[in-house]
Amino acid sequence: MSAGTYTPKPGAAPLGRMIAAQTAFETRMLLRNGEQLLLTVVIPSLILVLFSTVDIIDTGAGEPVDFLAPGVLALAVMSTAFTGQAIATGFERRYGVLKRLGASPLPRWALMSAKTLSVLVTELIQIALLTAIALSLGWSPKGDPFSVLLLLALGTAAFSGLGLLMAGTLRAEATLAAANLVFLLLLVGGGVMVPLEKFPDGVESALALLPISALSEGLREVLSEGAALPWRELGILAVWAVLGLGAAGRFFRWE
Repeated sequence: MSAGTYTPKPGAAPLGRMIAAQTAFETRMLLRNGEQLLLTVVIPSLILVLFSTVDIIDTGAGEPVDFLAPGVLALAVMSTAFTGQAIATGFERRYGVLKRLGASPLPRWALMSAKTLSVLVTELIQIALLTAIALSLGWSPKGDPFSVLLLLALGTAAFSGLGLLMAGTLRAEATLAAANLVFLLLLVGGGVMVPLEKFPDGVESALALLPISALSEGLREVLSEGAALPWRELGILAVWAVLGLGAAGRFFRWE
């Protein structure tokens, strides 16, 4: 070996490998966190099983699981892309983790891409688990898989933007409280467990514009009614995605 030659060659790894490694790390951290597992797996599963088997809430005609399963899938997306991501990123920002990662060879946009990919991996696990539970309870889904994937993708984008906006602008403790409060409010008023038709007309119209309501109703139209692309719900989710991601990109603070 000649003088001044180093093996292996020093320097940053290829960008794709860095993003893949960060994605795997983010996913492991999320799945090891007890609070995150409670939000992303335990609560949606309990809601699906409990309200499908016990006559607590009148969900309308048909089997309760046919109404609940699409709503719980929407809840799973919100719990991971919004609540879980907001809390985790908020505390990473507080403890200086984001600042240090931002100074690493991994570009900041690549770090956010890795976080997004981690959310998608977690959602795949959630959806597979919740679908298996729903099928065991007698759920018979219909509709076009492409429509379902499009709704889930836009829902993830919308909730990710809102979660990152909250994490990048509020203090970590405020993010923790606000994210959990929003989760509980949207769980009740977002069409997940209670049909929007149960609310007064004015309230129903306002709630229908929320991203969780649009995702729940859109999935319900496709999976329970076999409808084609629900353009209204897709439009609502697209608007929330553009506004949320745009605001997060503009106002997110790394420290």
